[in-house]
Formats: sequence, structure tokens, C-alpha cells
Amino acid sequence: MAMEFYSNSRRIHILRSVIAAILLLFIHGAHAFYLPGVAPQDFKKGDELKVKVNKLTSIKTQLPYSYYSLPFCRPKKIVDSTENLGEVLRGDCIENAPYSFKMREAQMCNVLCRVTLDAKTAKAFKEKIDDEYRINMILDNLPLVVPIERVDQVEGSPSIVYQLGYHVGLKGQYEGVSNKEQKYFMHNHLTFTVRYHRDIQTDAARIVGFEVKPFSVKHEYEGQWSDKTRLTTCDPHTKRLVVSSATPQEVENKKEIIFTYDVDFQESEVKWASRWDAYLLMSDNQIHWFSIVNSLMIVLFLSGMVAMIMLRTLYRDISRYNELETQEEAQEETGWKLVHGDVFRPPTNSDILCVYVGTGVQCLGMVLVTMIFAMLGFLSPSNRGGLMTAMLLLWVFMGLFVGYASSRLYKMFKGTEWKRIAFKTAFLFPAVVSAIFFVLNALIWGQKSSGACLWFTRLIYSSVKID
Repeated sequence: MAMEFYSNSRRIHILRSVIAAILLLFIHGAHAFYLPGVAPQDFKKGDELKVKVNKLTSIKTQLPYSYYSLPFCRPKKIVDSTENLGEVLRGDCIENAPYSFKMREAQMCNVLCRVTLDAKTAKAFKEKIDDEYRINMILDNLPLVVPIERVDQVEGSPSIVYQLGYHVGLKGQYEGVSNKEQKYFMHNHLTFTVRYHRDIQTDAARIVGFEVKPFSVKHEYEGQWSDKTRLTTCDPHTKRLVVSSATPQEVENKKEIIFTYDVDFQESEVKWASRWDAYLLMSDNQIHWFSIVNSLMIVLFLSGMVAMIMLRTLYRDISRYNELETQEEAQEETGWKLVHGDVFRPPTNSDILCVYVGTGVQCLGMVLVTMIFAMLGFLSPSNRGGLMTAMLLLWVFMGLFVGYASSRLYKMFKGTEWKRIAFKTAFLFPAVVSAIFFVLNALIWGQKSSGACLWFTRLIYSSVKID
């Protein structure tokens, strides 16, 4: 008796310790909105800031492309900065950029490079402009945004919303061109604004904003082009800066494009922990309330129709049973009374049903656990690709419960080959999804999109780098 009491007490103590550890983990995670592994970085005046470029995206098409798939200015060596498997599956192509920033040191009219277009490159730029592709960049793990000022229609007060990334160019008209003819113009001058929050005691600063205003400017210069050539349209020595796109840069064959940029630093009251709040007001992330309400109304209408049909059938059967009770002769069972004979009867394709139920348990478990971790802050937007990576890992982990769920249900149907059911559950749905994925991946790869997963290069490389 003493040994049994000691064993039960030890089990209770272990269980209490496990519950306490889980509660501490949840409480800690509820306040850790930048988990996992994203910590603030302090910069002093003059420190180098590494700017990275990401994929080209569009709201008109779902195919992302690499930044260097277009003839933009390139650094001496392009280094891939993809960090996890989720970024690869999302089509992210994070690479180093040729821009050079120094913390709290403003720069004006920096010449990046000069590019002469040919027929092929001009066509590529025009296609991206037609599809409204945007260029995405990253500074200190913060995406680049374009501030857009809008006037509230109700209150009439101006407000600022943010657009993720800036457009490659635009299509339109300007003075001196026929009204019927539209031209393509390139955004070749960028005015960056880096917002920082400074600590008064240590004089260190943290980046809390990364904005840009793109301009299309046809740069001019005197004499022959060289590394020391000074532009007449953008020269800090004569205090001539780019503030508008009065003379835009046209995209045509044999056109010369000079890429330039400005960098300005502005102190902000926004703290580092709140720097992602502005991204909640992005213009592209609007909730389609009309579509949601429309879908709910359709579901309610169809559910009501099905309920009315079932109630009418049930009332008709009940009235028929009441008429049969008044008769003395035994009548054959009809209607809903026939159900009792099928309740414990195994279905004809019980193995397929068990596989579907097991797959549903796997999907449901993955979604629930992912939502719990997301609400606790473990899957913050600062961790790019974290959501996709977590879903894949949870899908694999939930396979432990899938085999049990499908085999248990199969045994309830008096089945004996439960191992075969567990094997089917593990391979049927993933095989179908993999086949569809391979076909779509081949089509995307044929379009030379960065969303294509090359198994022996990016996918394997990124899988090895998962922490």
C-alpha cells in the first residue's frame, strides 16, 4: 500500500510539473510577439545598413519573379539570403542589393548605374509594367512601403495608408506626346526614408520604418559618361534634387536609363515593438466584407432549404406511422424506421471512408495548432515564411494521430487489415497533392518564375538551413 501511494504521488507531481511548464510557455508566448529568433538590432551613427531585394509581385497575376530577372543594377556578387523552407514555397527570392546606406547619414543623388535597353529588355520591362508588378525590398527585416495620402470621405481629414512595394513603372501620357498614344515609363529614381527610434542615453537607434517615393526622371549630363560624371538633372552640389516626374524616363529600345536614389533619415516616436502596426493599414489587405456576407447568406439559404425538405419528409413519415397504428394488421416498415437497420452496418467502401476521416483529422489538427501558435504570437509577420514552415511541420507531426484515427474507425467496422488502412492514409492524400504540385510547379518553372521550387537547388538548400 505504501509503495502504491508513493507511485501515485509521484505521478501526480510529474503531471503538475508538466501542466505548470505548459502554462509558463503559453504565458511567455503571449507576450513574445517576435518569436522565434527575431530580436531588435541597435545601430549607431555611421553603421552600415544592409538593404535586400525580394521578389517582384503583382495583384493582377500570381506569378512572382526574381528582382534580377530584369536588368536592374547589380552588386558585384549576388548572395541569396533565403532563410527557411516557407520562403522558398512562397516564392521569396531575397538577395543583396547594390544600395549603400549609412545610419543617420543622408545621401542625395547617388548614381547607381547606367543601363542601355535593347529590344528584349525593353519588352520585359513593358510586360511587367502592364501587369503592374511591384518591387519589394527589406531593411532590418522590415518590408519597403510606399506612403499614399488619402482623404477620408466621411470626415474629410487626410490620412496615410501604405502600399507594399513600389511599381516597376507606369503607363500613360505626358505633355509633348499625342493624346492617343500611351508610353511606358520607368521608375528610375528612388527617394528612401528610413525612420528610426533613438535612445537618448546610449545614442543608439532602431529602425522602425522603411519608406520610398519612386520617380521617373530622364537624367541628363554633359560630355561623355564616366564614373565621375555629374548629372545636371540631379546634383547635390547645385542643390538640384528630384521632386517630381515632369520629364519621365521612357522605356524603349536603345534608350539609356540612369538609376539614382536619395536616402533620408527621420526620427520617429514609434517604438521598435510597434513598428509593424502601420502594415495593418495597407491598401492591399482590405477585407472583402461583401463577399463574406454573400457567402454566409448563400450557406444559410441552402441550409434552410435542406432543413425544410428533411422536416417535410419527417412529418410525412410520422403521419403515416400514426395511420398504421390504428390498423390491426402488421405493416412493413417504411420511411425513417428503415434507418435502424443501417446504423451499425459497415459502408461498402469503408476503407476509403476511414482514409478520408484520418486525413480530415490531420487537416483539423494542423489548422487548430497553427491558429493557437499564431494567436500566441509565435508566427508574427516579422518571421517571413514561418507560417508556411509551421504548417508543413505540423502536418507531418499530425501523422501520429492520423494512423490511429483511421485504424480505430476501421476496426469499428469489424475490419482486420488496419495496417493497410494506416498505410493508405499516410500516402493517398499526400500523393494526390504532390502530383498536382508537380504539374503546377512545372508550369510555373516554364514561365521562369521564382515561385517554382527546384528540388536539387533552392528547396534542398533551404531545408538544410531550417533552425
